[in-house]
Amino acid sequence: MANINDNYLKLPGSYLFAEIAHRITNYRKAHADADIIRLGIGDVTRPLPMASIRAMHAAVDEMADAATFRGYGPEQGYDFLRESIAEHSYAMRGVSIEPDEIFISDGAKSDCGNIQEIFGQDNRIAITDPVYPVYLDTNVMAGRTGELQENGYFSGVTYLPCRAENHFLPQLPKEHVDLIYLCSPNNPTGAAMSRSDLAAWVAYAREQEAVILFDAAYEAYIEAGNADIPHSIYEIDGAKEVAIEFRSFSKTAGFTGTRCGYVVLPKTVKGRAKDGRHVPLHPLWNRRHTTKFNGTSYIVQRGAAAIYTEEGQAQVRALIAYYMENARIIREGLQKAGLTVYGGVHSPYIWLKTPGSMLSWDFFDQLLQEVQVIGTPGVGFGPCGEGYFRLTAFGDRERTQEAVERIRALA
Repeated sequence: MANINDNYLKLPGSYLFAEIAHRITNYRKAHADADIIRLGIGDVTRPLPMASIRAMHAAVDEMADAATFRGYGPEQGYDFLRESIAEHSYAMRGVSIEPDEIFISDGAKSDCGNIQEIFGQDNRIAITDPVYPVYLDTNVMAGRTGELQENGYFSGVTYLPCRAENHFLPQLPKEHVDLIYLCSPNNPTGAAMSRSDLAAWVAYAREQEAVILFDAAYEAYIEAGNADIPHSIYEIDGAKEVAIEFRSFSKTAGFTGTRCGYVVLPKTVKGRAKDGRHVPLHPLWNRRHTTKFNGTSYIVQRGAAAIYTEEGQAQVRALIAYYMENARIIREGLQKAGLTVYGGVHSPYIWLKTPGSMLSWDFFDQLLQEVQVIGTPGVGFGPCGEGYFRLTAFGDRERTQEAVERIRALA
């Protein structure tokens, strides 16, 4: 009989969103006609930008002609997309990133989970609490976290509590850590880190010879004209020596089902080999990427590149404005209902305090049972999320307004 990876047995229960789906399924069995509004999983609802649709149709036509047909593409991504990203997402913000420092993938979730493979098991990781589950769970699977304790924390992980009193922003650890997971604007709390916040983390990483794994999947939601919140960690001096950045077209351009994202790994970021040598991480990730991934579809990459056209940029801005108006409706509606609400300004997520001393899953069940609205229990993102709840702004406008009215009636 084959031996299993026992680290999987350390994972607490099912994946958060699988548990939510399980509870909804059970409810539907007893209430088949229930009109459920879903504001839980951060999945988009608006169509893809028309510029992307046209580009993808054209790419499909290319695949129908032997003269323009494409089979395997470059695993790292086609030059036309990497060059567009380097120009529009970085150079136009004063950041120099080379196209070959960009790796196209099937989404930031995969990249955030896979990146840990190029690091040794003896690294100490630091994660925010609450946190996007993929950061922690993939390190548990790799055997890097120690055992799960009764208080909900893993013994081998440094947790960075993010609470209302510190504006849900992580504070520098008092101990040495090797890998630091940061997300700004944050999922789930919606908090966004300022230039001074990120500068402190970059300085810490340089001093400790640590690596920052920076998830910028929601950077497009940063309020226009707010110069104090960086869209990229590389806007901070010295970050190109210590940071790897993850981005996605999922929430920026509605590609959640189409799947396209990318990793930015400057050639100047290094780690230490067992013999003490400082080794660039870029070739390690390139080796991992090309060994385990055959590349994102040509058709999808053409659709992604189209958002950098003038037409595409206008359509993406309209898409984001739609969701951010939903965020305003949720935020202001729940505040009027007397709830304590955070986020929803530079982020499509609204993070709210559950009424009284109600536990997160109890509030989930109450919303499902009494008003048929689905959200995400805060405790599913970590122990510091207990007593909080996340709603997303990615729903349809009419349904979002209806959900707010239902919750207000319950309050």
